[in-house]
Amino acid sequence: MNKSIHIKMLEVWFATGSQHLYGPETLKQVAQHSAIVSKHLNNEEEIPVKVVFKDVLKSTEEIYNLCLDANHNKNCIGIITWMHTFSPAKMWINGLKILQKPLLHLHTQFNRDIPWGEIDMDFMNLNQSAHGDREFGFMMTRMRMNRKVITGHWQNKEVVHQIAGWTRAALGWNDWQGAKFVRFGDNMRYVAVTDGDKVEAELQFGYSVNTHGIGDLAGFIQSVRETSVTKLCEEYTALYKMIPALKKGNPKHGALRDAAKIELGIRKFLETGNFKGFTDTFEDLHGLVQLPGIAAQRLMQDGYGFAGEGDWKTVALVRAMKVMGTGLPGGNSFMEDYTYHFEPGNEMVLGSHMLEICPSIAVSKPSCEIHPLGIGGKADPVRLVFNVGAGPALNASLIDMGNRFRLVVNTVEAVKPKYELPELPVARVLWKPHPDMQTGCTAWILAGGAHHTCYSQNLSAEIIEDFAAMAGIEYVKIDQQTNLYQFKNELRWNEAVYK
Repeated sequence: MNKSIHIKMLEVWFATGSQHLYGPETLKQVAQHSAIVSKHLNNEEEIPVKVVFKDVLKSTEEIYNLCLDANHNKNCIGIITWMHTFSPAKMWINGLKILQKPLLHLHTQFNRDIPWGEIDMDFMNLNQSAHGDREFGFMMTRMRMNRKVITGHWQNKEVVHQIAGWTRAALGWNDWQGAKFVRFGDNMRYVAVTDGDKVEAELQFGYSVNTHGIGDLAGFIQSVRETSVTKLCEEYTALYKMIPALKKGNPKHGALRDAAKIELGIRKFLETGNFKGFTDTFEDLHGLVQLPGIAAQRLMQDGYGFAGEGDWKTVALVRAMKVMGTGLPGGNSFMEDYTYHFEPGNEMVLGSHMLEICPSIAVSKPSCEIHPLGIGGKADPVRLVFNVGAGPALNASLIDMGNRFRLVVNTVEAVKPKYELPELPVARVLWKPHPDMQTGCTAWILAGGAHHTCYSQNLSAEIIEDFAAMAGIEYVKIDQQTNLYQFKNELRWNEAVYK
């Protein structure tokens, strides 16, 4: 588990709706059934947090108090609701009006099958979710509430899979609340897409972004003890394939020590300020010997958000996606669409960055290397070099549209490099955009997707869609079903909706 991400104490509450009309015997059965369902979900390993059973809700006051408690409980990241019987939805208005946590509406019933030879009106009165959930659904639709609806039997593996995905989205959203991200310097000069409205982001998303002068960071770096630097360099040597020039006693070992000192300084700065991520820029390195390379890579691997050139929106997105992917195989990393391969029938994107790709997505043991960087005017930076494995993945980009934020997602298929890349001294990945290179890239451009993204090996587009709904972000998906004519219409319709 990433060192800076802790989810073991977090929980979702399982709340069942009913009413006093049914009498104590029926309500007792409702409570028993609800406890069984919530216990089953809590025992499902795929669901990464606790599922906590709550008493059956039978009145306006009980519903309101549960929502109030959920808002104030730091461990609660969301509520799963189910109407076992008919729960008149006007009872839910006051509670839903104040609810600040994500809501999943589980449309299920206790029994999987109808007991054909035994079914009677007692059974029908008890198992009324088929219309109880419709009453509840109407009220949330009437209130224009964003929520997730999952339909199916609670023991069905696909239903559990969807619940687990929604829970992961809720983890990301919860992590943003009160989060702090730091910018060392401003964004890259004259660049549009990496800029944005930080005030609106804090209002809508709950996290803050503030700038600290690079001199503030330099002070932390300068205070690092040499014994700590030596220990970290030994860790580098143990973990990575170290090129000879960087080893102790060789000409570039001093650069390795400089890189280690930068990592320790940044780490201390983040821990002292309780920051969950950071961004820097090669245009503002005053007081630093080299642009942070291995430092950014390793801090990302430990769960911190990162993006280059002052791109604070991608910093926050990388952090959220790392939280969502906690415990899953594969990783999430800052990424950039760098260059294209236009071979007919084999078109691909080469994704990379100058230095800072997270080792969590590496296919094999990274190589620790040093190479010149023809930008920034500083000493040659140390970085980890590796290939990224083949398989399904996605790229996600958060952009500021002026009157709202938009999250653009493109599902992709990463491919194993056919050729060696001996002269490319950075981490890299090759992928084929869905549905194809021409459609995928054209749709991305039309949607205004940035060149900076978060690349994910372990999150589905549905999880990102759930996250966008919780955050009130416009969600745009490019996948195997994308048709450009329809896609352009969707963008036009979205413009109308947000006006």
